[in-house]
Amino acid sequence: MSISFYDASVGSYLQVLDGVAGVLDKGASHAAEAELDLREVVMTRLREDMMPFHFQVVSVAHHSWGAMQGLQKGTFSPPSFDLDKDYPGLQALVAEARDGLSGLDEAEVEALAGKSVVFKLRKNELPFTNQNFLLSFSLPNFYFHATTTYDILRMIGVPLGKMHFLGQMKVDI
Repeated sequence: MSISFYDASVGSYLQVLDGVAGVLDKGASHAAEAELDLREVVMTRLREDMMPFHFQVVSVAHHSWGAMQGLQKGTFSPPSFDLDKDYPGLQALVAEARDGLSGLDEAEVEALAGKSVVFKLRKNELPFTNQNFLLSFSLPNFYFHATTTYDILRMIGVPLGKMHFLGQMKVDI
């Protein structure tokens, strides 16, 4: 059996978004228990030359729900670099991405597989088939930013394990 475009995109996004939502919840609980300032968490970076936590979470939503919207429109651009969300706002953004993806019709997503999208970055444009965009750009970015979100929270002491990141796996019992 081959994998569907819907399963590769929406199915993958939803699994990890569920994990990210849980990781964010554990981060908020840990911050309250350890008396950490969530405003500082939002600005935390793994390394000085990396984007802060808020950008990582925004990018998780942008490279999932935003990517699917881009596939529908035929254009996709990077997310904003502005800090415009606090920690609860980031949690709400992940919930919005999950809700948006959950509401997509499987047949409509499958119909996107044969179309194309243009990635626009300032004056540069990169043309992709939707499959190539998903597999070589969107999913790798999505996983990178989800992992970095997890890593920042681990770095500040949130008790997380790999299973928190993975979300609900699709196992056959």
